[in-house]
Amino acid sequence: MPALREWVDPAGVPVRILTRRSRGRWKDLFFAIGVAWALWRDRKRYDVVYFLMQGLHLAAGLPVARALGKPIVMKISGSGIIPIMVNSRLGRLELKWLAKWASRVMLLNEGMFDEAMAGGLPREKLFWMPNPVDTDEFQPAQPDEIAPWRERHGIPPQSTVAIYVGRLSHEKGLTQLLRGFAKAACAVPAAMLILVGDGPQRGELEALAKELGLGRSQVRFVGRVDLQEVPSWLQASDLFALLSPNEGLSCALLEGMASGLASVVSDIPANRQLIDDRVHGLTVPFDDEGAAEEALLKLLCSADLRKHMGEAARSRAVGNYSTDRVVDRYEAMLSEVMVSK
Repeated sequence: MPALREWVDPAGVPVRILTRRSRGRWKDLFFAIGVAWALWRDRKRYDVVYFLMQGLHLAAGLPVARALGKPIVMKISGSGIIPIMVNSRLGRLELKWLAKWASRVMLLNEGMFDEAMAGGLPREKLFWMPNPVDTDEFQPAQPDEIAPWRERHGIPPQSTVAIYVGRLSHEKGLTQLLRGFAKAACAVPAAMLILVGDGPQRGELEALAKELGLGRSQVRFVGRVDLQEVPSWLQASDLFALLSPNEGLSCALLEGMASGLASVVSDIPANRQLIDDRVHGLTVPFDDEGAAEEALLKLLCSADLRKHMGEAARSRAVGNYSTDRVVDRYEAMLSEVMVSK
């Protein structure tokens, strides 16, 4: 985002940052006050209040939106968030107000519906709203595009590449991925694992790769890249891997699917929503290195299986999660909310 307090984005939407310089608890407090004041000050300029993420700003903003008679919608951004809210006094208050005042609470996956109802949110207010993927930007490569990219980035043309895209941190299950890949690579010398992204676990993962005997020809830590490069990294790969124990709805996995990649993913609600086992990819327990090895090996060894699953994955991404489809869901939901105002 630009270093400005206010600007207009490329779609013509005015954007205002309410706090930038404050830190820690003061930042939360100033942001909450800013949210409440902005809702009141600009009350004639908007029709619906859309909250994203829990926190002090939600507790401050909900009563103001309610007092103004504005329809309230909220999107919970990931699995496990509602149970965390239940365990705090502020979170329980926010859930109580959402249950009473919100028109819709948007969730990402089936498991989150169970969490929401256990947290006291009425089933009739819950609404499935997935994250979108730009299926024009993320799409399978043309045959003549892959070889030049691989050559520029030192990826041998004969390599079969598994790719992970995201933050390098413990909650992403990367230790299990590395260990499972190392075992699979013993049987597939041309296999390569590429990790695109950076994070606090990078040093630990690099040390583990060395310990496992994985050289640069087998595992590549690319680091942070420009967002415009991510589609090309996916297109230059053969399969996608994501073994995290917890997700809301992985945008990275959706981008891999839209790029026509089969995948090996952890068997959790967020991933099962996207990947039917043996149809769009293979699902494995997130903490089972042996199962990860077996699934990776199966896809690394079969170009036909990867092609079949990748085509199915692309079809699902386009049919259910493309930007146009998700925008249609938002428009339908907001129209319903406004009618019932």
